[in-house]
Amino acid sequence: MTVLDAKTTTSQKKPPSASAPRRRRTGTLSEKIGSDRFVYLLAAPVFVIILFFVVIPMAQTALFSTQGNGLASNYGTFFSGSSASALLLSVGISMASVVLCGILGTLLAVLLTRFEFPGRKALEVFALLPMALPPLIGAVSFVLLYSETGIVPRALHLWLGIPAASTSVTGIAGVLLVHTFTMYPFFYLSVSAGLAGLDSSLESAAANLGAGKIRIWATVLLPMLTPALVSGALLTFMISMASFTAPQLYNVQTLTMQIVSTRTSGAHELAAAQSTILSIVSILFLVSMRWYQGRRIHRSLSKGTQRDRAVSTGPVRYVAMIGSTVVSAVLLAPVLVIILVSFSIDSSWTTQVIPDQYTLQNYIRIFTDPRSLLPINVSVQMSLLATLAAALIGAAAAWIVARWKLGGKTVLDIAIMLPWALPGTVIGVNMVTAFNEPSPTNLGLTLVGTLWILPVAYFVRYVPLIFRSTGASLDQIDPSLEEAARNLGATPLRVLRTVTVPLIAKGILAGALLAFVDGVGEYVASVVIYPAGYVPMSVEIYNRIYSAEFGSAAAYGSLQIILILIVLIISNTLQRGRRTTKPRTTKSAALAAAPLS
Repeated sequence: MTVLDAKTTTSQKKPPSASAPRRRRTGTLSEKIGSDRFVYLLAAPVFVIILFFVVIPMAQTALFSTQGNGLASNYGTFFSGSSASALLLSVGISMASVVLCGILGTLLAVLLTRFEFPGRKALEVFALLPMALPPLIGAVSFVLLYSETGIVPRALHLWLGIPAASTSVTGIAGVLLVHTFTMYPFFYLSVSAGLAGLDSSLESAAANLGAGKIRIWATVLLPMLTPALVSGALLTFMISMASFTAPQLYNVQTLTMQIVSTRTSGAHELAAAQSTILSIVSILFLVSMRWYQGRRIHRSLSKGTQRDRAVSTGPVRYVAMIGSTVVSAVLLAPVLVIILVSFSIDSSWTTQVIPDQYTLQNYIRIFTDPRSLLPINVSVQMSLLATLAAALIGAAAAWIVARWKLGGKTVLDIAIMLPWALPGTVIGVNMVTAFNEPSPTNLGLTLVGTLWILPVAYFVRYVPLIFRSTGASLDQIDPSLEEAARNLGATPLRVLRTVTVPLIAKGILAGALLAFVDGVGEYVASVVIYPAGYVPMSVEIYNRIYSAEFGSAAAYGSLQIILILIVLIISNTLQRGRRTTKPRTTKSAALAAAPLS
């Protein structure tokens, strides 16, 4: 019996397309530019925009951090004061979040992928619920559940006499609780996909050779899951480093908290130094992720059949059922508590375990009172404007990078993805620094204090989402489709409009939908830059919570949850359609773009 084990490869050559014309290329610079002139012409305005709104503001923040008392003073204050401790605390919390999310997400992925038990399908739905919680509302729901005045400690005190303070979750433990139960989907999704794609012949071959289950996991399965685990770990680390809402609600002085408090106190140069250090740490992790993923590829070379889900019998079946019930309750509780509190009367929930007075006025007021409706209008309209701009630039940038043949492709990719590695507070500080007053670098454009700074900041934050979603669609398209259309006489712009865009439209739309809902729930950057009189919905939620108006705040949060659920359903539908729809053939796509005679 021949066993083809998992194997690590460093490169894989792509076979030439059968439909692509074979021609000898000398590879000179003039020929590359001449054959793809339209790509480089389109690249000019796209990357000017990226440079103007992303790179220059970040560089200006770094430059601004050297002013005031000087570079030595600002960075000396950083490393000798509380900022250094805040950075170490942020890194420590992020590392702990990676470990906890990795344990929960991986175990949940194994449970749902490898076993069959009662309640499994329901748990598969509940496992994705944290994705429907905006960051602020997600953190608030855990405070309402597990803080000293939360539902769970009060219930335990009422039923069992246990002091609420001894069962409450506060401080760093509270931040880790929020991170664990809101960020574990990064591990769950990647590990689930990895397990679902594993070949059963690998395990069968190892078992036939005498390996036990533990050895099989250690030597066969975990090496194959390494890319999924690393991807989940680095993404969790980056999101945790950027976390602001959980530290704010639990009063933990991470570096993101320090940046906001430093700016509030008027030490703008020190805040710029803090933002620069946080940017460097985040960028290093982004680069390391790209380096590791490009260094090696883990692939199975065997051609066995897909492993069937095991059917648990006996005591294991009931243990799995009880465990799934407990996990489902924990995952469902944050959403349910927000919906429950949204019907409570403001300021009526004091010492009760749960609110004892309910009303529909919270929702009625939102849609009838212009002042209550204003935050929704601000968030929806600003997010819509940002999404339209991000869809245009992100999709164009994805096509440019996919068709780029000159050197520097990696630099272009990193420049576009840079905002994804930057925390929202850093982006907010960059926007304020770059567009606070007219200057040659911003071409006299002043955005601070105006409503336009919100869509610009949202645009910067969410271009990478559409860029990556569109890039995934472009990877499935053979460039020979466009070449065939050009050979039939279609102009490059016509090819792009009639061949490429229709084929990648679902990818663009999926990324745009995610960018839109993220913009509606955006809080971290908004709290730094929003103009007076135009409060976004997320900031309004925090203001209502600060005023003890929990019912109104939860009503806003419930609307955000419903919106995100709708978008997730549409996005999943588009993704399934994109996987099942067969691409058009070279001939049909080319004829669609060819000019009519």
